Amino acid sequence: MPVARCQSPATNLRIIFVSKQYYLQLTNYKTSMSEDCSKDLRTVQETEVDFINLARTFWDGRIVVGKLIALSVFIGFFVAILQPNEFTASATMVPQVSDPKSKLGGLSSMSGLSGLAAMAGVNLSTVTGSDLSPKTYSSIISSIPFQLELMNTPLNFEKLDSQVTLYEYYTKVNLGNPFLRYTTGLPSLIIKTIKGEKKNKFNSPAANPIYQLTEKQIEVQKIIEKKIEILVNDGDGYISLNGSLPEAYAAAQLVQNAQMLLQRYITEFKIEKAKLDQEFIQQRYDEAKKNYQTAQRQLALFRDRNKNVSLATAKTEEEGLYGEYTLVTGVYSELAKKLEQAKIQVKEETPVFTIIKPVSVPTEKSSPNRPMILAISAFIGLIAGTVIVLGRDFLVQTRDKWRGKNQQVNNHS
Repeated sequence: MPVARCQSPATNLRIIFVSKQYYLQLTNYKTSMSEDCSKDLRTVQETEVDFINLARTFWDGRIVVGKLIALSVFIGFFVAILQPNEFTASATMVPQVSDPKSKLGGLSSMSGLSGLAAMAGVNLSTVTGSDLSPKTYSSIISSIPFQLELMNTPLNFEKLDSQVTLYEYYTKVNLGNPFLRYTTGLPSLIIKTIKGEKKNKFNSPAANPIYQLTEKQIEVQKIIEKKIEILVNDGDGYISLNGSLPEAYAAAQLVQNAQMLLQRYITEFKIEKAKLDQEFIQQRYDEAKKNYQTAQRQLALFRDRNKNVSLATAKTEEEGLYGEYTLVTGVYSELAKKLEQAKIQVKEETPVFTIIKPVSVPTEKSSPNRPMILAISAFIGLIAGTVIVLGRDFLVQTRDKWRGKNQQVNNHS
């Protein structure tokens, strides 16, 4: 017979309490869910209203935006027209430098010449060809001696009957944009006219000059820094030299002159130490040659005067002259070998430049990009018009809110 299980009143109350608590939690959860959904819906509606208001504000101010775009395009058109055409020429070369391992080491390994050089205060033990990094080529181009020499090289311009230097072209022929020169540049032009050009009162030595540029030279130097560009590819080891001028043929001439100057400067820097060593050995060689010729003549004269003399003193003097002659002959022969080795080393350290892409006259202008200028001008006008329209609407809303708050305060008071 089954036994009936009866629950106590406390158990029934606990079950009822738990059920009510679960019902309340479920009700609160549904209430919160409905509130969140209503908040999300209001947010979406407010966002839609904001976008609609924003579009309506932009549409109301479309005339202002259109006027600013037209004004910007008009200004950009004049900027594009007033800018002169620029033609860019280029050349690519590879400096071929000999391997240091294959160079002759005779200048530093021979103890005889090292000792002789040490007596004269010169150390030949460190005579090696210094490798000039391609990264220093840009420093060479931006150096004052290079730019002074480049600005004084003659160029051919189609509009001129004779050759003019780059300095003369930018100080007498091409004086810049006349519109900018007599508008924004008018104050500086007046000041320069009043002050005049400063003259150099000091004279520096020609061997080690101190460069003091004039104002016009500084202006042309700044132009050269913009017109000449060098690109060094460390991976492949080639050098690209670019130059731009208002005329195509003049731009090609500028790059060619810059390339030749750069090659000469690099060569001079590269073989400077070897040339100094060669000059030192040449001086010692000339001295040894004179000593050799003097000792040879003295020995020959002594033998001619004492052909039939058999005195011991004569033989002793002859042996002394012969010993001196032998010593001088050895030094002279050694220096003759070293001089030839020094000449060979100068040739080995002289870099050879392989021209991959020679200079050619450009057929198309590189700048200005007039369509791009107009597009950028239109974009600037669009941004400016949008900022003005939205900013004006924001100021109006802020003013209305401020007035509303002041009115409420007045009403309460």
